[in-house]
Amino acid sequence: MDRLGSFSNDPSDKPPCRGCSSYLMEPYIKCAECGPPPFFLCLQCFTRGFEYKKHQSDHTYEIMTSDFPVLDPSWTAQEEMALLEAVMDCGFGNWQDVANQMCTKTKEECEKHYMKHFINNPLFASTLLNLKQAEEAKTADTAIPFHSADDPPRPTFDSLLSRDMAGYMPARADFIEEFDNYAEWDLRDIDFVEDDSDILHALKMAVVDIYHSRLKERQRRKKIIRDHGLINLRKFQLMERRYPKEVQDLYETMRRFARIVGPVEHDKFIESHALEFELRREIRRLQEYRTAGITNFCSARTYDHLKKTREEERLKRTMLSEVLQYIQDSSACQQWLRRQADIDSGLSPSVPMTSNSGRRSAPPLNLTGLPGTEKLNEKEKELCQMVRLVPGAYLEYKSALLNECNKQGGLRLAQARALIKIDVNKTRKIYDFLIREGYITKA
Repeated sequence: MDRLGSFSNDPSDKPPCRGCSSYLMEPYIKCAECGPPPFFLCLQCFTRGFEYKKHQSDHTYEIMTSDFPVLDPSWTAQEEMALLEAVMDCGFGNWQDVANQMCTKTKEECEKHYMKHFINNPLFASTLLNLKQAEEAKTADTAIPFHSADDPPRPTFDSLLSRDMAGYMPARADFIEEFDNYAEWDLRDIDFVEDDSDILHALKMAVVDIYHSRLKERQRRKKIIRDHGLINLRKFQLMERRYPKEVQDLYETMRRFARIVGPVEHDKFIESHALEFELRREIRRLQEYRTAGITNFCSARTYDHLKKTREEERLKRTMLSEVLQYIQDSSACQQWLRRQADIDSGLSPSVPMTSNSGRRSAPPLNLTGLPGTEKLNEKEKELCQMVRLVPGAYLEYKSALLNECNKQGGLRLAQARALIKIDVNKTRKIYDFLIREGYITKA
């Protein structure tokens, strides 16, 4: 006989007895030979020797009960589950309400047991959580507010950084084009004179009040930029890139709601989702270990090492695909092999890749491990490989061209070449690709 714990204190959460269809109360019986689905009996039906279809009274069975200690000899498994459910219902710290819901333990016993076995227990301590807590302790305020003592960036007019900052000039604390830039036009012809009627005077005062409300809206938007650290865009982007792609997508989506809450609350919201993503990834890793039959962390380290080795071997085998484009050119193929031999031996490749046509030819760029690769779709990855352009640079060029196209209503190739200072052939390929995919339009 085995004694197994159930997962709920509510009888309605358990399957009914197959004999009398009543709710099962612990302890109850589970047939070890019948199922699936599992065959449950209450104690009364079990003592009467109830039999049904394939189930016989002489089958082996298990006693289902949670009346056994798990973490503390004075606490049963049923009480452990009741404590966790009470903390979930009443909230952490409301120990009196937790004790009232449990009914079997006092406030002090609930608090002491929970803190000892679920908070400060080293067996349950997660390395991931400890790292997150240490990082949060170092940077409790993750927002990057602007202070007057800082040296603000001073981007030149119409530069890429200036466009990214929406024309904001930190040294002057205003924009090149302010929000509601023509608000002052409503005041240019207003002149207060003594012979104005009361209605005309009230109308002019109303116009002034409207102008003041527009100025307040300008100041509110500037305050959002300062409080959320949006002035120094480079620092903001570096902080965003430390998150995985899923969290970056959430960061981009929730950015528009940052004005509703303060900067610290907004960053804590993002951090909590980043922690949730890390925990889910950790759970998937542990599930992978369980599927592979691994039961201890020593075996898990060996499994990770072998998995990494197999992945490296697979990547080495895929390098052969680079030479396929030269398979019809024996000279270029031999040059590629000598070049790879130099790379494997730790030397710099001394043989340039050329074909019989006399033109220089290089294998596609390997994007594995390069930052920004996860933000590209398949067509963009193919473009970066053939043009031999790192994803980060491509994304920056793409953003500059998109902004210029939206600003001008269209874009010519000459404007694109003037905007991004790289090889003109690469610029043409990027320009043609963005036109073909519909990102930009010709002027």
